Amino acid sequence: MEDIQKRYYTISEVSVILGVNASLIRFWEKEFPQIKPRKGKKGNRLFTPSDLGILKKIFSLVKLKGYTLEGARKALKNGSNETSSRAQTMIKLSGIRQKLQQILTEFQ
Repeated sequence: MEDIQKRYYTISEVSVILGVNASLIRFWEKEFPQIKPRKGKKGNRLFTPSDLGILKKIFSLVKLKGYTLEGARKALKNGSNETSSRAQTMIKLSGIRQKLQQILTEFQ
């Protein structure tokens, strides 16, 4: 089964995928000029797959590799696209864990 890629993700969807709070995503949006979500009519943030990719890189650099925000900014600016397969796996697993926890709470 192929993954269907969406054009836009809401901030809540992004927070589930990354396994972080929406407030952290809003913070990263202010700190990293590369993240430029569109805003809906009501001001809701709509993230593109490109934005999601950048957020995954930031997550990997800051949360998994221990970079400071300044270090992560420099790494992104210098084109450091190196996110290890282990880091990508951790991101996917944290998203899966969040989804499973939501399903569990729905059945209780």
